[in-house]
Amino acid sequence: MPSYKIAEAARLLGVSDDTVRRWIDAGALPTTGSTPAEVPGDALAARAVELAAAPADGGDLVSSARNRFVGLVTRVQRDGLMAQIDIQAGPHRVVSLMSAEAADDLGLAVGSLAVAVVKATTVIVETPRS
Repeated sequence: MPSYKIAEAARLLGVSDDTVRRWIDAGALPTTGSTPAEVPGDALAARAVELAAAPADGGDLVSSARNRFVGLVTRVQRDGLMAQIDIQAGPHRVVSLMSAEAADDLGLAVGSLAVAVVKATTVIVETPRS
């Protein structure tokens, strides 16, 4: 079973090394018992799923989409009728192209909270070479 060092686990979860250490100290994230500490891959995957759960927004939004990336808008670039919106969701950068009018209607600005919803029929999965 794969395991990950604290720095790797933090990068994969989009949090700081200190946050991972606090989770370990609090018993929220197990380790393999090795030195230096490593987090088992299955536990890391479970934590990633927990963190990816969309926060309740208090709205009545219902959607069939399951791929939701909650993050902060890091860039809004308008070019005539269109706008490019960059969202940083943990370690993931999501870029969306939309009408400038839609960006204005949503009030998108650098620093605002946004949810990127991805609906696709094909996902390619890759693993690094050992």
